[in-house]
Amino acid sequence: MSATIKLSSPATREFWEIPVVFEDAHLFALDKPAGLLTSPDRNDPARPNLMRLLHDAIAAGKAWAAERGLTYLNHAHRLDAETSGVILIAKSKPVLVMLANQFGTDLPQAKYVALARGVPRAEQFEVDAKIAPHPLTPWLMRVDSRQGKQSKTLVRVVETFRDYVWLACRPVTNRTHQIRVHLRHTGLPIVGDALYGGKPLLLSRLKRDYRLKPGRTERPLLARVALHAEELTLVHPITGVTVTFTAPLPKDLRVALKYLREHGGATSGHQNASNDEPFSSSSI
Repeated sequence: MSATIKLSSPATREFWEIPVVFEDAHLFALDKPAGLLTSPDRNDPARPNLMRLLHDAIAAGKAWAAERGLTYLNHAHRLDAETSGVILIAKSKPVLVMLANQFGTDLPQAKYVALARGVPRAEQFEVDAKIAPHPLTPWLMRVDSRQGKQSKTLVRVVETFRDYVWLACRPVTNRTHQIRVHLRHTGLPIVGDALYGGKPLLLSRLKRDYRLKPGRTERPLLARVALHAEELTLVHPITGVTVTFTAPLPKDLRVALKYLREHGGATSGHQNASNDEPFSSSSI
């Protein structure tokens, strides 16, 4: 079977080739691209979303769906529209229910990587700050010690630059925009996250001798939220075996890291996009 699935939106004339990172008779794990909603947006119902595109492809008998005999797909969790990476989908309603129970109790271990601006307070730290919806802006979240729900994120520095830092993050709880809110709260807004104070990554901020040609406007090296769901580990609902799904870094984040390593004054860390060092609660 194809290692990618092709989805298109006739309404917006957009096209996506989405890698399949894992598949068996019960589960379908995809590498969602940045910019694509997981499910419909109440405020913008016409905007393309992954689940609608999948369902439309099944109904239309697209080759990738027909060769798999798919009749049912439903997401077990969500990723923000601007976040890329692993998203897990159930191939039947019973499997979805089992996954929902697992996500609702013992949260599967997820590892995200993020490019943030600022200086971290330690090589590894914990952000334990309650999160609640903003009282005036419905789609915005904020740290709220009185009205918020308990929220915790473990953060580890992977690589540091002059003004930026490459981080591995593990959410212990599962709140809307949790990593984005927690990193802003600790003074490390994610690059490109305008909603939470993150600015685009510009080459002019990295290269001291940068010169823009007259009449030209600088295009950001990275303008989207620099957050990627790299790994998801959970117990397979049917086999009971612990499985890990992994999505490699997308091109835009690889390019951003390349320029940071060349011009961003790298000060420490690994020359890999991420590493496999565990989060250690004893050192937090």
